[in-house]
Amino acid sequence: MSMLTPPGLKGKQYRISGKAYPRLARPGQKRRRVFQVIGAVVALALIGWGTVQLVTVFGSKKKPTAAADGHCVRPATARAAGDAAKPSASPDASASASGPAASGSASAGASASAAPSLMALPAGVPQPSTFTVNVYNATNHAGLAGQTAKLLAQRGFKIGKVANAPAPLEGKVTGTAQVMGANASKAAMQLVGSEVSGASTAMDTRTDGTVDLVIGNGFTALQSPAQAAQALTLAVNPSPTAGARC
Repeated sequence: MSMLTPPGLKGKQYRISGKAYPRLARPGQKRRRVFQVIGAVVALALIGWGTVQLVTVFGSKKKPTAAADGHCVRPATARAAGDAAKPSASPDASASASGPAASGSASAGASASAAPSLMALPAGVPQPSTFTVNVYNATNHAGLAGQTAKLLAQRGFKIGKVANAPAPLEGKVTGTAQVMGANASKAAMQLVGSEVSGASTAMDTRTDGTVDLVIGNGFTALQSPAQAAQALTLAVNPSPTAGARC
């Protein structure tokens, strides 16, 4: 022992004592542990991201998409005749009397008292005071032509003949009304037809610009001015037909 001890130093300073011996780590073991920790963190992050994606895909509710990129158009329709506004003025006794003479006197008085006013109409549609409307009653309800003619006159229409319908049309108009006129009076016919919900149109061979309004069995009342304006807009500029999936 004395030969292994450096000179001038005591041997006790180099004596190994205790039960534990120092362990030497293998080269690169610390680097391997760092990589393992990083890999575990990345794996946990990927698992969490995948879970969020699965919840988003299978847990979210699908929202219906509008046809044609949201440009699905449904044309507005006028209310039924039963929902039309009530007449603003009640007809007098002379207007409710049957026969061409009584109805004519009622319409003449209504036309004289109503001052035609300019209305905001679509392009190409004439003012109601610029053409003549003949009102005929094809039903069994007495005085219906006179009442309707009076209300039309209050809305600015120029009233012509007010009488019972001609024999070929008597009791033959099953709908609300039928509007008749020449092909050149199509815009005027659209204006008159907009006053009655569900009115049909028919062209004839007349050469003047008059328009006939023949009241049918399904007629109840004129539409309100707002409803008539909406119906006229749809008649002049019909909306595109909505798709089947709208």
